[in-house]
Amino acid sequence: MPTLTLPTWFARKRSAAPPPKDRSTLRVGIPKVLNIWNTHQFWVGFLKGLGIESENIVFSSDTSEEQAREYGKGRGTVDCCYPVKCISGHYGELLFGQKKKINILLSPMIYTLPSFMRGHVQETLTCTRVMAGPDNIKAGFLKERDVFAENGIAYLSPFVSLGDRPVVAKELYEQLKDAFDLTLEETTEAVKAGYEALDTFSARMRNQGREILTWCAKNQKPCILVLARPYHMDTGIGHEIESDLQAHGYPILWLQYFPIDDDLMEWMFGEEIRAGKIKSAFDINDVWTSSYSSNTNEILWGAKVAARCPWITCVIRFSSYECGMDQPTYTPTQKIVEATRTLFFKFGDLDSTKPAGGVKIRIETIVHYVEKYSQEIIERKLGYLSPNCPLL
Repeated sequence: MPTLTLPTWFARKRSAAPPPKDRSTLRVGIPKVLNIWNTHQFWVGFLKGLGIESENIVFSSDTSEEQAREYGKGRGTVDCCYPVKCISGHYGELLFGQKKKINILLSPMIYTLPSFMRGHVQETLTCTRVMAGPDNIKAGFLKERDVFAENGIAYLSPFVSLGDRPVVAKELYEQLKDAFDLTLEETTEAVKAGYEALDTFSARMRNQGREILTWCAKNQKPCILVLARPYHMDTGIGHEIESDLQAHGYPILWLQYFPIDDDLMEWMFGEEIRAGKIKSAFDINDVWTSSYSSNTNEILWGAKVAARCPWITCVIRFSSYECGMDQPTYTPTQKIVEATRTLFFKFGDLDSTKPAGGVKIRIETIVHYVEKYSQEIIERKLGYLSPNCPLL
């Protein structure tokens, strides 16, 4: 029989791992607004990483006048930004419009974004009005009484820097630990799962974008690039204008999911990099020196891509009513795109109303010019680039 020594007697016994916490019955509502449109997969992956079932992660529907009338009436706050104003309808829908009640309304205040341009620009900040939007709109549900508390719903609005990955776990842990009964370790794992989901989704969307470009290249057909902020994908914000164009047979690409493969970037930007005009394919300092705003940076970069990519023969620019972040970019983006005589059309001051007649006329005009000039634009821009196209 072995002799028991003091270290054997007094060594710390390995404790059993604590049982996993059951969060499967928690229902979390997320308003589908603003920068949720380009970070939604992070939040889905994060919540699933905490053990919340997929069917209990509830997003509000797209923005609509009916949503605002039924759920947001009387709860609006003063804000000139139309997409921010729309949040009240989304909050109301999640509070009052669910057959199965939610337990938590999660509306993050996103400070920085995980942009593909991070490291090539000065910063990837969000618009301050958009970042503060959740807190602004929350006031409309507290002005007379606490509607959240009355309905037994916890309102969570964590301030989070999604563009700075190393700090996100700590930020979310500090602000969500009580509501979700979190430890830092499980928060870290959930954040990792969130980024994996976001990266996987973005890669899949860019692969689909490359497939579209490859088809255009092989068939010498044009496509249309949308320059807009992520929330213009919302049918109530962007009014499905790009869908009207797609109905005429033109593939649509959104700049947020344009393929960024090394071979394609080298083909379009390699010569300028070697000449010292830019530092990388994602450098926009040659056209926009104040590169702090993430969505603005991407719009300017998208304009540079559109000017170079032969099969993008037309650019559609969306902007919401009185958008102070977009206004300084109108002229630069148009000049960049039109430098190679690529077609450029702007739908500015978009708000709640879709002037169907006016939009129809604009669509017919765009289709006419795309049909008339696309082949000429494709041939001209191919002449600027190496014949060794990676898409062919």
